Amino acid sequence: MAEEPQSSTRAPKRSKASAWPMLVAVGLALSEVGVLFGSLPISVFGLLMFSGSVGGILAETGYVDHPWSVMTGFAVVLVVVGGYLFVGYGGTLGGAELVGVDNRIAYRGVAIAMAGVVTLVAAVVGMFQTSLDTSAAS
Repeated sequence: MAEEPQSSTRAPKRSKASAWPMLVAVGLALSEVGVLFGSLPISVFGLLMFSGSVGGILAETGYVDHPWSVMTGFAVVLVVVGGYLFVGYGGTLGGAELVGVDNRIAYRGVAIAMAGVVTLVAAVVGMFQTSLDTSAAS
């Protein structure tokens, strides 16, 4: 019996593994911990990492040209959901305090909306930097 060469059935070798899936998982876990325990910096950082990593995966696989549009979409969703939680659960703007938060759900809405704003700023800066790089290259 002659053995067939296995090289025809093997998948092509990849030069490197992608780190994006790990960053998606860590970002999602950090955002969950931050929102659950009401920690604004952790939830903002985790949601920024999550949205940037999903954008990076989609850009690496070729579904989008740049991750900035995906991050912008995530930012809009985060601002809308966070704003809904803030307003829907009794948060107020203005007055003696800049932001009045009556309960923990409204506070979590502030954290989610703030993560959306930071993600939007990061996406706009990334778009601007990419356009500068492409104009300098041509």
